[in-house]
Amino acid sequence: MHGGRRGAMTDGGAVLPWLVIRQDEGGNRYRVGRYATRAEAERVADGLDTRGDQQLYVVERVGRAAG
Repeated sequence: MHGGRRGAMTDGGAVLPWLVIRQDEGGNRYRVGRYATRAEAERVADGLDTRGDQQLYVVERVGRAAG
């Protein structure tokens, strides 16, 4: 049998379409976490932004083209 991936699903079945992405000075991007709402993701990104490091934190929705 062949199970398909569910882009915005977790193992528990909750939909988590909002990502917090960390981008470093070299342009490398790393997923920090997935969240149910944009507001929750933005709160997390804002909290990480205050740490004083030289990283950029952005919020993106799964499956949406950047633009």
